[in-house]
Amino acid sequence: MFPIKVKSLHRLLQLKHPLCRPPSLGKALCSRLVLGIETSCDDTAAAVLDETGEILGESLHSQKEVHLRTGGIIPTVAQQLHREHIERVVQQALERSGVDPSRLSAVATTVKPGLALSLGIGLQFSQKFVRRHNKSFIPIHHMEAHALTVRMLQPVAFPFLVLLVSGGHSLLAVARGVDDFLLLGHALDEAPGDTLDKVARRLSLIKHPQCSTLSGGQAIELLAMDGDRMRFPFRTPMGQTYDCCFSFAGLRNQINMMIKKKEAEEGIEQGNLLSCVNDIAASTQHTVASHLAKRTHRAVLFCKANGLLPAHCPTLVLSGGVASNQYLRRALTIITDTTGLSLLCPPAKFCTDNGVMIAWNGVERLREGKGILPPDVEVSYEPKAPLGVDWTARVKAAAIRLPSVRMKTPR
Repeated sequence: MFPIKVKSLHRLLQLKHPLCRPPSLGKALCSRLVLGIETSCDDTAAAVLDETGEILGESLHSQKEVHLRTGGIIPTVAQQLHREHIERVVQQALERSGVDPSRLSAVATTVKPGLALSLGIGLQFSQKFVRRHNKSFIPIHHMEAHALTVRMLQPVAFPFLVLLVSGGHSLLAVARGVDDFLLLGHALDEAPGDTLDKVARRLSLIKHPQCSTLSGGQAIELLAMDGDRMRFPFRTPMGQTYDCCFSFAGLRNQINMMIKKKEAEEGIEQGNLLSCVNDIAASTQHTVASHLAKRTHRAVLFCKANGLLPAHCPTLVLSGGVASNQYLRRALTIITDTTGLSLLCPPAKFCTDNGVMIAWNGVERLREGKGILPPDVEVSYEPKAPLGVDWTARVKAAAIRLPSVRMKTPR
């Protein structure tokens, strides 16, 4: 999605920040450096960034293989793995950056939303760290960090529309500033990534020779490439509800009933692979993408009707773990082409949880002096935390009906 190479973007961004010395004098000589720490779910991550967004050092420990074996994330297991690895991960990020803790300007850490036990490990470690080294502390909202990541890679001015989709979250919002969001829609039950993971488990895709090391969403996307998305015409959720909220639990129920029916027809027990697994994967992915695209289409029309986006070059940003799905990106491209928006997506490695996006959010807040705390202030984590000001009632009251758009995307 980004035609300009990342290094070139860093050079462009450096021109905007005169406080940073020329690169020839060394990366770590920039005016301010931020350490970012992320433990909101099942990845322990840390990164050090300078004020231009250049990544000086990063480290990540993924728990994916452990949770694949257990069939899902067990919070106490995730907590213990964070506890075992966080010190090493942070130390690696610092060593790779060549930055001593004394040279940091601040530490930014995810404190909301997420798994309580996981958030607690990151927050506890961070507060000990900032007190030991007498550094400022910047609490970070995980979804705010996802929304702002694209600004590290490309100059994207506020305001812009953002669709954030992951294993635990789904929301549409207008980003008007670093800490200024209007929430247009959110998940009413489960998130799309959670739905894809659960469908993959119900299909026993871990037993598929091509999928044994893949997450549920990755497995669905891979098998869908060779499937017929029209074979199982699942109903797109909330077709008669004219707002921008999402619901995936009913869709998953439709899919589970179809899987049960096909198991009976093929005479196989649950836990074995169906012969039509590729078609179910393709139909599932298509319906999830269609639901997200239609709600986003309504959000675009609402923004235009209310002057929430600039008339010149309005932008839709797609981020979060599910944003790595290429079929979803193509579906949203149909919407942006229809409505005259530009679609921007961070590279896949910055869509999933990482320490870089947390450090960048810290850089953005540090620049504007927002949410910067002294090291001795007590901070609590928040497992559930809405993003911005809730405008969902206004969107629903507008009751915008969508024009027909054919969601015909190439495989």
